[in-house]
Amino acid sequence: MRGAAYVALGLLGVLAGLAGSVLQGAWFPFGLLLALGGAGALFWGGALATRTRLGAGVPAGGWAVAVLVLTISRPQGDFIFAAGAGSYLFLLGGMGLAAACATMAPADRPLFAVPQAHSRS
Repeated sequence: MRGAAYVALGLLGVLAGLAGSVLQGAWFPFGLLLALGGAGALFWGGALATRTRLGAGVPAGGWAVAVLVLTISRPQGDFIFAAGAGSYLFLLGGMGLAAACATMAPADRPLFAVPQAHSRS
């Protein structure tokens, strides 16, 4: 069951990388914020859903593969990422979000657990 979740998270990471790459340059600065917000939500959601650091790392890996493939310029001169602040913020911001989500991934206990009050009887 968890393996299927990792495959789905990896594919979602690729899709988030593709969509974010196009969106961040098309509607600056709101597209950049939306692309980073979506990537961060996917990374954190993967960590919460699987309760592991790998749950944040798998979609981050898919995101990174998609983004790095799109940074390669073609012989025809086509490119997705222009040399500008928005592109660099998207690349570095996404990597920072991935590292933060993997670092803060919840362990076995629930994220918002409240300890049980002990009665004094």
